[in-house]
Amino acid sequence: MKSIYKKIGATLVGAIASVNVMALDELNVAYFEEWPMPFEYAKQIGAYDEALGMKVNWKAFGTGTAMSAAMASGDIHISVSQGVPPFIVAASTGQDIQIVDVAVSYADNDNCVVASGLEIDASNASELAGKKVSVPIGTAAHYGFLKQMEHFGVSVDSMQVVDMAPPEGAAALAQGSIDMFCGWGGSLRRALEHGNVLLTGAEKTALGILVWDVTSVPASFADENAEVLQTFLGVTAAANAMWNSGGFTSMMIPHIAKDAGMDEQATAETMATFVFPSVSNQLGDNWLGGSGAAFLKGVADVFVNSGNIPSARGSYANAINTDGLEGLAAQ
Repeated sequence: MKSIYKKIGATLVGAIASVNVMALDELNVAYFEEWPMPFEYAKQIGAYDEALGMKVNWKAFGTGTAMSAAMASGDIHISVSQGVPPFIVAASTGQDIQIVDVAVSYADNDNCVVASGLEIDASNASELAGKKVSVPIGTAAHYGFLKQMEHFGVSVDSMQVVDMAPPEGAAALAQGSIDMFCGWGGSLRRALEHGNVLLTGAEKTALGILVWDVTSVPASFADENAEVLQTFLGVTAAANAMWNSGGFTSMMIPHIAKDAGMDEQATAETMATFVFPSVSNQLGDNWLGGSGAAFLKGVADVFVNSGNIPSARGSYANAINTDGLEGLAAQ
């Protein structure tokens, strides 16, 4: 990782040698708008194209479930920052996809917001029974919603759950057509103008309600394009290292804000609540090198119990592919 960071310097451009792209002429990558991350700096300055020696087509998506569908159809090769729950839904229902890195951890940036007029908080959360809530089904927000309702003893069956992408859910909360919103990013910030959370990020984490995203790929893509994938992950890791160092913030924020479609202040405030694990941390016991597979199994079991998927895999260890990260760590 140190060698990559040295090569990256202050610009990233030309940092990593171009690779033999084999059968690929272009790379199609999914990402979220209004979800600011260090990779967007590299994206904006063309570092991925430069390092890979090919054009990278970036396509914005509204949910992680849509990313899964696009990977299944072959339209997308790599999905950046797909939520663990949509990944689990796809992997549990037969799609052969794999996690190749931990994109971001963000307990404070994915939550449910109750309309302020209801005056419901953690002390009287039982009053949510019978209420209407927008939830992007099969996403990290959905998992968090289920776990919070379980914690407060509120039967989800008693509620009117409407499948809505976060932007539509935030608008519905503002219009008063729903009682609670669940979502992330810019939509969450807008929802908070009209309501309150039940639990903070720290409180959710203490209860074991973790919130993190992954970079995911079809297993066949990882097998056939291992060098391309490692190079892609290397550019991402270098951008994360730049951000985590604290020495490039002022240079990176304008590019990230532009790419995310946000103003610079909102970008900085949002990213202050994000954690971007290093390559070594990702390979450690707390993430993909240790308890990650057990956490995936726990999420899958929650979705089975809630009736969202018919069954879970016995283990999700083979849904994690750390070859690219291990290759970077060895450099």
